[in-house]
Amino acid sequence: MSSMQAYASRTGWIMLAAIVMFSVGVFRILSGISYLANSHKINDYTAGFFGDNMWAWGLWDLLIAAIAIWAAFSLLSGGEFGRIVAYIWAILVIVNSFLIIGIAPWFAAAMITLAVLVVYGLASTPPARGDMAADRGRAD
Repeated sequence: MSSMQAYASRTGWIMLAAIVMFSVGVFRILSGISYLANSHKINDYTAGFFGDNMWAWGLWDLLIAAIAIWAAFSLLSGGEFGRIVAYIWAILVIVNSFLIIGIAPWFAAAMITLAVLVVYGLASTPPARGDMAADRGRAD
């Protein structure tokens, strides 16, 4: 396989993972804004993790969004942070999907498939190691 083909396949899988992370970020931003703006329209969650403080859920979603978008940019620039966050995201999605598979089987199957594709894409793509010519120049 030529280096151009290897580059094309690497960027495709990393691009998929980055797009998924961007999508997670955008949807979490929308969810966070919804929690902050319309917290009075949401069911009573007083026994939940944050209690009845829906603004805390909104801030939590905005934090998740910031991390997801940061991870997407990291993936596109070849950073390790994006790979770690994408792996963690995929593991959490797979576990969550198995927990809800009895309630929403098609959604769970779709999320498992998406998460497995992200894991495959990250695992089959070696991390970026910088410019090979620059590395050879330093070795001499």
